[in-house]
Amino acid sequence: MKPGLQFRLNQQLALTPQLQQAIRLLQLSQLELAAELRQLAESNPLLEFAEDADGEQEENEADSEFESDFDTSVSAGSEAASSSDNNDEAPEWTEPDISTDEPIDFSSSNGSGQNNRDDESLEPQNAAPESLQEHLLWQLNLTPMDPRAKAIATVLIDALNTDGYLGEGLDAVLAALPPHLKATLEEVEGVRRQLQHFDPAGVASIDLQDCLRAQLEQFDPDTPHRDLALRIVENELELLARNDMGKLARRMHATEEETTAAAILIRSLDPRPGAAMDTTPVEYVAPDVYARKDGTRWRVLLNPESQPKLSLNHHYCSLIAQARSDDASWMRGQLQEARWLIKSLESRAETLLKVADAIVRRQSAFLDYGPEAMQPLVLREVAEEVGMHESTISRVTTRKYIHTPRGTYELKYFFSSGVSTEDGGSASATAIQAMLRKLVDGEDPRKPLSDQALAEELHGKGIQVARRTVAKYREILRIPSSSERQRNS
Repeated sequence: MKPGLQFRLNQQLALTPQLQQAIRLLQLSQLELAAELRQLAESNPLLEFAEDADGEQEENEADSEFESDFDTSVSAGSEAASSSDNNDEAPEWTEPDISTDEPIDFSSSNGSGQNNRDDESLEPQNAAPESLQEHLLWQLNLTPMDPRAKAIATVLIDALNTDGYLGEGLDAVLAALPPHLKATLEEVEGVRRQLQHFDPAGVASIDLQDCLRAQLEQFDPDTPHRDLALRIVENELELLARNDMGKLARRMHATEEETTAAAILIRSLDPRPGAAMDTTPVEYVAPDVYARKDGTRWRVLLNPESQPKLSLNHHYCSLIAQARSDDASWMRGQLQEARWLIKSLESRAETLLKVADAIVRRQSAFLDYGPEAMQPLVLREVAEEVGMHESTISRVTTRKYIHTPRGTYELKYFFSSGVSTEDGGSASATAIQAMLRKLVDGEDPRKPLSDQALAEELHGKGIQVARRTVAKYREILRIPSSSERQRNS
């Protein structure tokens, strides 16, 4: 073959660093964005937060005020010293008279207020909550146990999840032990059994059955129905969950009254013994946008508190012209990056507002009438309306929240697939689930509706949905089956 040259024309989208940054900022949640911007501001002197600028201004004013007060005090001191030098005799110092029977009040000083501050510093402060691991280690240190067993117990305690369970099992614990211990699985199991009797009872369990059994074993053997409760936990826990007391009594060869009493004892136990000591801080959701009704039209507004107030540091910007060539070049680069970042933030806010507004327009019936009026909506429809790609809509609606008169929702909540109706339209899955919930809440407890009956009720409303779809939605809503609802009524 002869060598030759070929020319091809093709189009390729290149993601510039600025575009990559804009995409990254778009997908961050409010808290993640604040942390990211704080880090960027610390590395770029040309950036500052509004509160930092205000604080710096107040600090400068305070410094000026201090210098003014200092000059005044020095001047006054000099005048006093000069006046003293002109006197022939210095004023005589007189020792205070403390020969009195009255108690001396040492707390009232000469207006310094230092003692008051000391008193305030001695006020009791709220201690940090004790974690489950700390609570168990405290008990372990007070328990007579050889060093080898204590080493195993320490690894077991460290492996507990927030509910107090060994979620990864004993094999993971065995692998985490120091090799020199050469512990066996039976040895680890023995130490685990000891931990189950620590407070809270039932920690270090493998599963729910193990947890409930450990708690029942700590009851006094003479506790009424304890043995029957242990047998139920060991053999028929699933039947107990279905609340079928008649069948459970036959299986246990006990009366229904005895079985019910044992079930009450089991339900008094704690299925998540470690949860009460979970020190994980509660995360609160702050809305990114608000939906408010203006007459007959719904409007969307950005939450000003959620928008980062990032700006250029004008003091450093003014120094660029005075800097040396190398420094000036570096500062101009930092200035350009700062401007790109601020522009990306403005673009993020505009995109969020545009997408939220499109969603609210499509779901205004939900805001007016509730979940049953939710319309089917997919990413593609919003993307076409606002002229963006579906991936952009996905990023904007993930972990971004809107506050409405009906509550605060993630923007993704308003998307759902559609189910055909008799008139050729469609109903959203969210609306159908809301209808199912309403039908179940209004049913006769003595004759609960089956999945087939629920499907027929929906057919009567013009919604074509199969029985298996009803069953799936019912499970999503955590609604028990008709037989379970009848037993629980």
